[in-house]
Amino acid sequence: MVNIDDFVKRLEIILDYYALNASSFADRIGVQRSSMSHLLSGRNKPSLDFVMKILEVFPDVDLYWILNGKGSFPKNNEEVLETVKTPAPASQENFTGGDLFSQINYKEVQKTETTPSPEIKNQNLIPEQGEIEKIVIFYKNGTFKAYNP
Repeated sequence: MVNIDDFVKRLEIILDYYALNASSFADRIGVQRSSMSHLLSGRNKPSLDFVMKILEVFPDVDLYWILNGKGSFPKNNEEVLETVKTPAPASQENFTGGDLFSQINYKEVQKTETTPSPEIKNQNLIPEQGEIEKIVIFYKNGTFKAYNP
């Protein structure tokens, strides 16, 4: 869980580092100035969208550092390289780091043509599983969309 007071202190460090005031910082990341004011005063907690906008506009900010103080600011290029070079665990061959926001490493797989049988193709549409409540699509940039049929 994110400690709001510590988060605000780290946010102020970012403001000082880039020599920005709260208003200009809010404008740069695309949030309302009042949102920034409420966050700095401790009235509101940061949303995931707010944190993602910071990371998008200021690539030197480390996700783990801004959220819980682990890591460093600005990012150390050696740390970034070590994260990318780390081999994927055997159970999670496609991921480095093992968390939702890690970069995906795709292995080249030799494609073979297969023809799915109609029985398997329709297997997911069996009514005994109930109706679909929600479909969520996750994008590589960390955003998602939810659809309610």
